[in-house]
Amino acid sequence: MSRRRALVEYVVEHSLLLAVGSAIALVWANTSDAERYYRVAARLEFPVNDVGMVFFFALAAKEIVEATSPGGALHTWRRAALPAVAAVGGMIAPALIFVAYVDYSTQPVLMAGWAVPCATDIAFSYLVARSIYRQQHPAVPFLLLLAIADDALGLVILAVFYPARELHLLAGSLLMAAALTMAFGLRRAGVKSFWPYVILSGALSWTALFHGGLHPALALVPTIPFLPRAGRDLGLYVEAPAGARDALSQFERRFKYPVNVVLFFFGLVNASVRVGAVGAGTWAVLIAIVIGKPIGIGLSVALSVAAGLRLPAQLRWNDVLVVGIAAGIGFTVALFFAVAAFPPGPILEQLKLGALLSVGSAALAFGAAAIVRAGRFRAWPAGRP
Repeated sequence: MSRRRALVEYVVEHSLLLAVGSAIALVWANTSDAERYYRVAARLEFPVNDVGMVFFFALAAKEIVEATSPGGALHTWRRAALPAVAAVGGMIAPALIFVAYVDYSTQPVLMAGWAVPCATDIAFSYLVARSIYRQQHPAVPFLLLLAIADDALGLVILAVFYPARELHLLAGSLLMAAALTMAFGLRRAGVKSFWPYVILSGALSWTALFHGGLHPALALVPTIPFLPRAGRDLGLYVEAPAGARDALSQFERRFKYPVNVVLFFFGLVNASVRVGAVGAGTWAVLIAIVIGKPIGIGLSVALSVAAGLRLPAQLRWNDVLVVGIAAGIGFTVALFFAVAAFPPGPILEQLKLGALLSVGSAALAFGAAAIVRAGRFRAWPAGRP
């Protein structure tokens, strides 16, 4: 592999374009040219957040489909259900801590931001898990499925508590049913190209979410399971073989690089905040998400296992702790919540800064992994992959 290709692969694998876009936004928004930045961000917000991010969530859904298929890391419904339950616990605990902190600090105006610390950023949390664990370790798909479930529930919260537009749930449900029927029909008809699924079913699903009053970023998630796929799972985010001709592999190969460009613009559009905007809202978000995520995820997993669900093979309790801390990176959806909850002003700035600072959970996850000897810090027996 050439050095240029290796560099591109490294940038894509570590989502560095997202970090670069976020850094540009932070710097630009704190210069004398900030007014121009906000004009640019306003123009890009819809095409980036409502259209481009559709393909990011679609690629994440592709990994879940393969991981939960026979032979995948999360196969059997008991193992797939566990991270979904963990996501619920990982949302409830931060929300309760946020409300308690706001009540204690006597800042009732912040109460509308209770959902901000409920979020888990898919890209950054996945990157942290990949950096701590081997590709084949079940902690990686566990965290990814947890993050997907978290963000899916988060978008439901956005619709119910912070609707972007007037809700039309009946019309949206009918359109979504039509989108799923179309995807099912394409699959039954033996359509092997992914384009009809994306253009026909995907576009109808996007319309259903948008006109229903929900955020359309998950438009392709219901469609992805219908794409024809090979009976294999090479591992999470492992590129399909060059000779793979199934629709799911072709979709991954087509959008892998464009999605990273989308992530760059997502960071550019959404990560702006004044560095000096620290306030009660900042600490409320940061404390709630950093402490609440591992507590909520750990307790919900423990209760679920006691009720009969099973941990994925080779996933230990110290791995659950590390996953819970890594899930405390809010960033993307946390920014969505903050912008939806408050108009531009000092309070919004405080909450956005808290969402950005939650990236510090990455360092905490590495520290916890070193202390409990999880992932790369675990002493593996000789010959163990």
